[in-house]
Amino acid sequence: MGKITEKFDKVLNASPFPGHVDHAPDASKEVVRNSKDQPMPFADLTGNYQRNKGIPPISFKDSKVYIVGTGIAGLSAAYYFIRDGHIPGKNIVFLDKIAIEGGSLDGSGNAEDGYLIRGGRELEMNYENLWDIFQDIPALEMPAPYSVLDEFRLLNDNDPNYSKARLIHNNGEVLDFSKFNLNKLDQLAVVKLLLKKKEELDDVTVESYFSDSFFESNFWALFRTMFAFENWHSLLECKLYMHRFLHRIDGFNDLSCLVFPKYNQHDTFVKPLTEHLKSKGVQIQFNTFVKDLDIQINTEGKVVKGIITQQEDKEVTIPVTENDFVIVTTGSMTEDTRYGDNTNAPIEGIDSIKGGESDGWQLWKNLATKSIEFGKPEKFYSSVEKSSWESATLTCRPSALTEKFKEYCVNDPYSGKSATGGIVTITDSNWLMSFTINRQPHFPEQPDDILVVWVYALFMDKDGNYSKKSMPQCTGNEILAELCFHIGLENKIDTIIKNTIVKTSFMPYITSMFMPRAAGDRPEVVPNGSKNLGLVGQFVETHNDVVFTVDTSIRTARIAVYELMNLNKQVPDIAAGQYDIRQLLKAAKALNDYKPFPGESVLKRVLKNTYFEHILPEGIEDEGQHDSFLYEQLDKIKGWAKELTH
Repeated sequence: MGKITEKFDKVLNASPFPGHVDHAPDASKEVVRNSKDQPMPFADLTGNYQRNKGIPPISFKDSKVYIVGTGIAGLSAAYYFIRDGHIPGKNIVFLDKIAIEGGSLDGSGNAEDGYLIRGGRELEMNYENLWDIFQDIPALEMPAPYSVLDEFRLLNDNDPNYSKARLIHNNGEVLDFSKFNLNKLDQLAVVKLLLKKKEELDDVTVESYFSDSFFESNFWALFRTMFAFENWHSLLECKLYMHRFLHRIDGFNDLSCLVFPKYNQHDTFVKPLTEHLKSKGVQIQFNTFVKDLDIQINTEGKVVKGIITQQEDKEVTIPVTENDFVIVTTGSMTEDTRYGDNTNAPIEGIDSIKGGESDGWQLWKNLATKSIEFGKPEKFYSSVEKSSWESATLTCRPSALTEKFKEYCVNDPYSGKSATGGIVTITDSNWLMSFTINRQPHFPEQPDDILVVWVYALFMDKDGNYSKKSMPQCTGNEILAELCFHIGLENKIDTIIKNTIVKTSFMPYITSMFMPRAAGDRPEVVPNGSKNLGLVGQFVETHNDVVFTVDTSIRTARIAVYELMNLNKQVPDIAAGQYDIRQLLKAAKALNDYKPFPGESVLKRVLKNTYFEHILPEGIEDEGQHDSFLYEQLDKIKGWAKELTH
């Protein structure tokens, strides 16, 4: 730490703590107890105390940083190397095969040719890593000193998100989505899952655990379409989602648990972050395919000595020293995307794609041959039929379709305010199709009379109700016709097609992160013994976080930087809502469709007119439930307590 901390040397030299920081503490294993051996915050304690500036133990001003991939994880790593590691921006170089930054956070096109967004991210207020960065990134449309976070808050504080048509059926009729419709046994199954240890769930699927009645419930319809879960996906990941978003469960019905940006997420997050990094001197080298790493592995650890790249027709090895750093994004959920349009389908059939053969998996596959510490990529890319789905972006000029969409929006979609509030799911669609209209314009230069609508479906192997083909085999017009059929516009399809540009994206690995996995299948962010290599993104191990969120990607980047540089900073575990009695009671009430849960009336009686009365969630009163036995025992306890005080 040198001169930075010289005035504190007497304390630091006598302390056992410097250099021995747990950079990613695990709240699920931590016993919360204040003691002299616990000088740092508890694992899931978030707040301003965690925002201290990192102090590198030595100077890294001459170190080079090579970051493979310009997705949000890689961009975030660069940010943390600069902010907390004090590495000059000019020392950081991105290497990417494609010619645009952002990875899976994309957004492109125009009104004449059609817009394209392969996917969207649902955001919430407790994405601590996302907001840690964007509280400091200059705003897109507000003047200095305002940040991206300031813009985001200004919008969402004054335009709250919710849905009035979360589920529809019968050619566009809104279905009652106010209840989860979980029976008592299925509620108990959820509780038991929350209680299970993570180690018990290696390679276990969702469908092997829950009953048929669970899969028929509104809860599963809402949960699976909101997060893109399939029945054959990982039960462990499903459990992690329930923990991670337990404090939001009562908002799953109407999507009031979510917040959204003004524009698509490429314009909202990728562009301002990239511009900030470039202003610091960061370099981006496109058209560079990283095939492999030259790694020295021995009893002393693992050291990257070179980065083997393909640049045009030449193989070029970039030398790396032990004092340099290499950050690699392992795998990609949007790798090998196949595109279609109004008159062309993206693929002939799912069986035509051989999993893991595209360039995006090659680096991770090569690393995995060097050491078991680098995981098993084949667990994630081998089942395209189980990891794929397709999306479509509609660029809509005014038509019967845009008028129909207004019926599902909480505000006029042309008003700039929240529209559908998230996805609208067609429950009787063979494809399990959903669509969403975010705030418009969805792109900064989008004309006022254009609506950009995103559509996706989960069931890739089934024929449509109207088009009679699987979604990947359909042209954009056929997908549009399927949507029109489901919302009662079958007799206006031809006119609607003339006024709608459709861009389709079939993504073979979009939910590959959800595939059943076991301990060791995903590598650690900093593999055991690694001196200068960090792995980031959606396919690395975190203690309790979930996949498929921007916050997860940023979390892995923070861990990589803090651990490789051994900074005096920690990355807090996920927000502590799962341990908050208020959130637990609220979740229990929501899962029971706001009817009293066992013992609730006793709690009400105990807490009535006390300071803690407010922790009990409101709901439907059920005078028929008296918990008479519990009342009887409570009265006995009160009687004994009264005798003891006399």
